[in-house]
Amino acid sequence: MPKSSTGESINLRSNLEKIWLSAPHMSGKEQKYIDDAFARGHIFPMGPNVAGLESDICVFTSSKACACVSSGTAAIHLALIMLGVRQGDEVICSSFTFSASVNPIRYQGAIPVFVDSESLTWNMDPEILRYAIQARIATTGQKPKAIILVHLYGMPARLDEIVQIANEFDIPIIEDAAEALGSTFKDLHCGTFGEIGVYSFNGNKIITTSGGGALISDNSEYCQKAIFLATQARDPAPHYQHSEIGYNYRMSNISAGIGRGQMEVLSDHIEKRRANFFFYKNALAELDDIQFQTEPSSEYFSNHWLSTFVIDRDSSVDREDLRLHLEALNIETRPLWNPMHLQPVFRDCPKHINGVSEDLFIRGLCLPSSSNLSNDDRDFVVDSIKDYFGKG
Repeated sequence: MPKSSTGESINLRSNLEKIWLSAPHMSGKEQKYIDDAFARGHIFPMGPNVAGLESDICVFTSSKACACVSSGTAAIHLALIMLGVRQGDEVICSSFTFSASVNPIRYQGAIPVFVDSESLTWNMDPEILRYAIQARIATTGQKPKAIILVHLYGMPARLDEIVQIANEFDIPIIEDAAEALGSTFKDLHCGTFGEIGVYSFNGNKIITTSGGGALISDNSEYCQKAIFLATQARDPAPHYQHSEIGYNYRMSNISAGIGRGQMEVLSDHIEKRRANFFFYKNALAELDDIQFQTEPSSEYFSNHWLSTFVIDRDSSVDREDLRLHLEALNIETRPLWNPMHLQPVFRDCPKHINGVSEDLFIRGLCLPSSSNLSNDDRDFVVDSIKDYFGKG
């Protein structure tokens, strides 16, 4: 049986500052943009910081257009509207993800169709995707209106195969790259392979605007229309006139100022997140019971937003016991995503499942991965895991 720490060490750690899973990391470069906004009185959901952040994102990702909004969820919702998704339509979505990938489908009154993962990248399985499209056409007489593809924990999906299948059936892809800003496949940024890409700047992401997100596309009309809808769809008139339903989704100029400062250190944050991953992988290499999520080949470049591993099926170690052991030491960890097809709110939705995501959920754990994680804290996490496995 695995050995846990002594009560004395647990009590010692509980008196220290918590080691967070993914804490925001301010650089100090944000303040100049915020101060400028205050000095100019630009305290509204538009302004030079918003336009500047959109330009920064376009330059970084080599995208033609960008619309900064209040959240990644809002960006997905707007992307679905851009692609004409309406009530009763079906939208294929990765099952192994956070609910924010799926909720906007229901906002539109559309129906999620869940596709399970493959074990190489933990992302959408191309073979099941093909089968799901064919099955929905056979069942409903219509092909799904869109595909929401998630790049999980920063790992790019098997994009060559998935894009080929989407093109074959002429179904547009929305890339949920909320966790994958800075990740690339064949040197092209995640978020740029589909019709529309989405990023999140939530407080736990690789960079943050406190709360916020962005929609990118090489079709500038999508982003222009998204900005129009995100600002309550006000028609070009001297009075308030509205011909379409709009939303209060635009990013504020203050939040965008934070984002501009964060963009200046994005490459550094990616380097530090990746350093965390390789530190954990090397330091825990002696533990035969765990396997890290790793890049399948040199074509894949993950930002390693979170460092994650799974425990072998035949191990005597239980993932939840390990999580609770670390929690008692004031170390925040998290199970891998509980698949959407297992969520009560989506239990009646169509699904095409192979069991991979359910297995990953049972066996997987996310480790503290903040870009400002100290060496001492990383050492403590590793020592605590080794202690639990009896290798301390």
